[in-house]
Amino acid sequence: MMFQAVSSLLLLPLFSVGQGNAKYVISVSNGGKLGDWGPVEMCPVGSSARGFSLKFEKFQWFGDDTSLNGIRLLCVSSNNNEEYLIQSTEGAWGSWTSPVRCSNGNLIAFTLLVSPPQGGGDDTAANNIVFMCSDETILEGSWHVWGSYGEWSQFCMLGICGISTRVEEYQGKGDDTALNDVKFTCCEN
Repeated sequence: MMFQAVSSLLLLPLFSVGQGNAKYVISVSNGGKLGDWGPVEMCPVGSSARGFSLKFEKFQWFGDDTSLNGIRLLCVSSNNNEEYLIQSTEGAWGSWTSPVRCSNGNLIAFTLLVSPPQGGGDDTAANNIVFMCSDETILEGSWHVWGSYGEWSQFCMLGICGISTRVEEYQGKGDDTALNDVKFTCCEN
């Protein structure tokens, strides 16, 4: 039932720089607003994202928490013989989890767990992500639960093939948030 609701949403067009072809990008409205967008990284031709890995900083107790610092896509070739990891910009803290994979099909939509600005408190921005696979399986990263999930993104009919992340740079003595938001490019063929 969730799959039907997601698949009925419209895709947002974004024109690729230098290629002249329309690309479709899916996003969510609750992402953090700090930092700069990193480059769009694409799966190699003939592959699509079938899994993901997350970079998390563990809870700092009395220190500055950043939580989610990076997202990698696991791209798999159409003949299932080759796998590739791609990523856009990442924060400086934490370590990578093992990849989580769709049992069948591709990643097609996502929702992002985001903690809003805390005023004088410790900001973390994006804290976790959930993906939907084309077989309607739901895959969730296993880490922090701060904040709330927003609405589901639009739906990529042929799956996800690219990623761009918005990451705040190291703030020195200030409050670091690291990964704030993410956009995914839909496969075209």
